[in-house]
Amino acid sequence: MAFTRAWRNFKRMQDLTVATASLIYSGAVVHALGRLPGGGGAVLRWTLLWPALFLLASLVIPLVVPVLKRSLARYVWLSFKAGFGQTPVSIVTGVALLLGAALFIYRQVAAVAQSGQYHANVFSAYAAGIGILAAQAVLVRALERVPEVRERIVEEGR
Repeated sequence: MAFTRAWRNFKRMQDLTVATASLIYSGAVVHALGRLPGGGGAVLRWTLLWPALFLLASLVIPLVVPVLKRSLARYVWLSFKAGFGQTPVSIVTGVALLLGAALFIYRQVAAVAQSGQYHANVFSAYAAGIGILAAQAVLVRALERVPEVRERIVEEGR
């Protein structure tokens, strides 16, 4: 079965968004390792352990709680209909948002390194965002099985 070009681009953009956000996060963790106070154990707790819990929660909860799953699936479908990931402008906008988030997390690392105090765990917040992005990527595939959606995303004659 062949999907429309728009759907393939949208699905690819969802996947690339998760991958890009994960790479940005990985870079921020490496950046933080040599800069944050408290030794390696404390830094790993703040950059990997606690954020992993937030990532898992934000990935799993929207996929298992029916009302959240329906709401997020609707959001994903509306994003497709709005053209996200299908035009150069939407791609540049998505990249700009990810870069803005990356700048924010790097600035937070610098602020903690300078002050020596952890205020809020920006790593957990960013990881939770990655979890939501991953849930959206999963729901893209789930939407392919919905008959009303399938009618609009499958190329005719194939």
